[in-house]
Amino acid sequence: MSRRLRSGLSAVLIALSCLLVPLGLLSAWAAYGLTDTSRYVTTMAPLAADPDVRDAIAETVGNGILDQIDHQVDARVMRATVAPFVHDAVRSFTQTAAFRTAWNEGNRVTHDAVLRALRDEPGEQDRPVTVDLAPVASHVKDQLAQDHVPLANRIPVEHTEVALLPAQELGRLRKGFHVLEVAGFWLPVAAVTFAVAGITLAVCRRRALTATALGTALGGALLAVAIAVGRSLTLS
Repeated sequence: MSRRLRSGLSAVLIALSCLLVPLGLLSAWAAYGLTDTSRYVTTMAPLAADPDVRDAIAETVGNGILDQIDHQVDARVMRATVAPFVHDAVRSFTQTAAFRTAWNEGNRVTHDAVLRALRDEPGEQDRPVTVDLAPVASHVKDQLAQDHVPLANRIPVEHTEVALLPAQELGRLRKGFHVLEVAGFWLPVAAVTFAVAGITLAVCRRRALTATALGTALGGALLAVAIAVGRSLTLS
């Protein structure tokens, strides 16, 4: 093999390696890091103290309780009387240690449910992934009863399920998750293989090694910038 051909193949392989490094790292992190339930729960835990999250939960759970009153109890006057107490009770509950515990446990159960849905084989039994708000509603009911709110004991508490992943989207998401798992393993392997092959074929291996290191560092820098931007947008 001529020196020119060896140099050309070496440059192509090293370029491919440098291109695959950030893609492989990102895929591996997404495939294995995001499937770590404990890490997910730890990451989501601080959101329990966020005022916007608390307000959203107070509004959602409070409205859910009031909707149950409308459907099962013929008492419009009761709704008007109890509504302020319901929302205040939920908002008060979101400031307690019990809520933070429930938040973490809810995220753990939800994460497990999503992973099971994405890893299961497709079939006719696909159902939406849901989270049950009944435990929160039950706590609010008990709190209202302790505060002697009129007719609080008559508030119905049912298994109020909120859909996280619609059943019709599970097939597409399952395929994407499978591709991500495959890419998370094989892209890093391919990057290392191309780098070793490129350095081995190079006429000047020291120069090839330097180029590989610089290209990998540049790819890592671009990946860091992309993660910073993506993190900012996601948290917002």
